[in-house]
Amino acid sequence: MEKHVQIPVTIGSLAATLHVPDRQGSVHHKWPLIIICHGFVGSRIGVDRLFVQAGRSFSAQDFMVLRFDYAGCGESEGDYGTYPFPDLVEQTIQVIDFAEQLPEVDPDQIFLIGHSLGGAVATYAAARDSRVKSLVLWSPVAYPFRDIVQIVGEDILQQVQKHRAADYLGYALSPVFFQSLSEAQPLTETKDVAGDVLVVHGSNDEEIPPKYCFYYQKAFRFRPRGVCDKEIIVGANHTFSHGAHKRELFACTSAWISQRASIGAKRISLP
Repeated sequence: MEKHVQIPVTIGSLAATLHVPDRQGSVHHKWPLIIICHGFVGSRIGVDRLFVQAGRSFSAQDFMVLRFDYAGCGESEGDYGTYPFPDLVEQTIQVIDFAEQLPEVDPDQIFLIGHSLGGAVATYAAARDSRVKSLVLWSPVAYPFRDIVQIVGEDILQQVQKHRAADYLGYALSPVFFQSLSEAQPLTETKDVAGDVLVVHGSNDEEIPPKYCFYYQKAFRFRPRGVCDKEIIVGANHTFSHGAHKRELFACTSAWISQRASIGAKRISLP
């Protein structure tokens, strides 16, 4: 079952889609929850419907899934590009606040998936919120400022510096946004992530270098607890657009999370 929900956050309201496993009968399940964090100027749909298909795939395996639009993206309120990076982290934590209160969610089994810039955001959120049991990073950026400038182009950055704003694909990017990206260092935040981590990258990613997968794994190894596994999907691009690459991405992710989740373990009999 899929349903549209609105998540109240500081800036207003975020649009989201909730996937609930289909189960009939007189038993109410509290499911493990996967929250998906999209990337730069993205949405909860994902390029080539990546997150829609992920939500349906994971839900079919008895996970609840919550995918949402950051402020100013997709159907959410706000103006993306005017908020600093820490606001994205705070929005993520407020989404966890919302999800934790859902009656179908097992609050002891919350998993974050972050894609691209959303991977850096998810890393910060996991480092600050102990409710995140484990973290999965898909093609994560490692150097937010450098990586996003590489995507938008130096001319956009120059426009921001000269005119205090620049239009990129209809998004008004601000100096505050770029300044906050220059201050974000997700590789140094890894030390504060308590749970296990999986990093997945496509070998043919032309937007974010596949070598970042190894950078993250090395950084996570310096923690006092928790393991970090990595997976390279041969031939996959940044958004895992080929059907076979998506299936491999979903399979390795769900298998890894399943090893850390107690699916259907908490049940409440209804009258």
